[in-house]
Amino acid sequence: MSAQTEFALKQWEADADLLTRLLDRADLVLVKKLSNNDRDWARYSNKHQAGVYIPHEQRDSGFFPSLELKERNDGKTDEIWERFFRTDWPQVGDLDRKTRLVNYKSKGQETHMTGVPKEAFADLLPASFLIMGRVHDKETFFECLTIDSDSDVADLLADLFDLQADFLIGIYEPAERKKAEQERILDFAEQVIAAWMSGDIAAFARDSAVMPVTAELARLARNSFMQKYGLEKINPFTLDAPGDALREISRMIEWDLFREYQRRERSVELVRLVLGDRPREVSASAVIRKLIDELPAIDALMLSASQQRKSRAGYSYEHHIEAMLADGDILFEKQVILASKKRPDFILPSLAFIDSGRPGSETGLILSAKTTLRERWKQVEREKGSRQLFLTTVDENIAGSAIEDMASFGVSLVIPESLRKSKETEYKGHKNVLSFREFCTDIVRPHLATWAD
Repeated sequence: MSAQTEFALKQWEADADLLTRLLDRADLVLVKKLSNNDRDWARYSNKHQAGVYIPHEQRDSGFFPSLELKERNDGKTDEIWERFFRTDWPQVGDLDRKTRLVNYKSKGQETHMTGVPKEAFADLLPASFLIMGRVHDKETFFECLTIDSDSDVADLLADLFDLQADFLIGIYEPAERKKAEQERILDFAEQVIAAWMSGDIAAFARDSAVMPVTAELARLARNSFMQKYGLEKINPFTLDAPGDALREISRMIEWDLFREYQRRERSVELVRLVLGDRPREVSASAVIRKLIDELPAIDALMLSASQQRKSRAGYSYEHHIEAMLADGDILFEKQVILASKKRPDFILPSLAFIDSGRPGSETGLILSAKTTLRERWKQVEREKGSRQLFLTTVDENIAGSAIEDMASFGVSLVIPESLRKSKETEYKGHKNVLSFREFCTDIVRPHLATWAD
């Protein structure tokens, strides 16, 4: 294990432990996806906002203490409503901090939480999270964490609170979330127990707890989307926001399907690993011994679950892109091996057309699809050669500096329509960023006739 990997693992464990502790102690938890303004004040000296924006719905929900009118002797008449309270930031070792919630009536309902530690926000990527847990001890205070959107803890947070891709802010009762999850688990557990007791656990696993192959799961998600909106196809030329459709299908509908299938599959695998397939009288001590004996296998089972999530996402997105191109009657080849030995996801309309040298061949292009980018866009750049390269993603957490790096290599980003104007992303203002609809109507459609000749 490299030093960098070991550090990342330790950071993940530390943040996961802090999140677990917060959820155990708090009666209410506020989760907010941070906007650029919520982070920029900690990164740039020329920013006026010095904290986190709090919408008035959450401000007045009862989660925060009520604001009080500030007494003023400066002769000004504009009202200022504020409230000071204690916050703890264990990630950065900043405890018992005096934090302020303030609303200047001259700015309407606009309210900010100031007096928060800069170091907790300065290095966060776009679409990262703030978590505040309200804790009642000798006094009421708020335990706070920031979770980087590129970390595995962000995935854990999304699982715990069932956060969808379009989530922005919410207040939750951890006890109620745990209860709802337990009820869902127990309902399936009863089915597993009945199957094990009857000696049919193997058949139950085969019939009711097998993860569909990626292509089939993707098809189920698309069918659900089309049924929801009364569609027969996902034609990018007839959809108002084809990029948002791809995001909803892949990051919401299919993600929910995947999590349910994985929960069922891994639960049955764990039961069979510990108890076997044949029903018998078993004591608690025997179960405990078996759990300890099989700990390496259980670790491997949980690790494979995590890896399954990551590997599935990329292939799934490709399936949805392929279906959308086909529904739009857009000619393409998939996974063609180039002379450079690279294998781009899609070539429009074909490699033979691009390399033909005939008039119009320069209009052909490469389209690569990645649900998350991180540093992997550099791999895609090697596929480019002299061809036009477009990279489509539904990733929110790409920093502006990375987008500029892509532009310097001639890589254009194709993203969901809502992300291009989102306050939580850094896509706005970059010339090499276009929406999926713009890609289809401005880049692809003008050349369809040429490609078809």
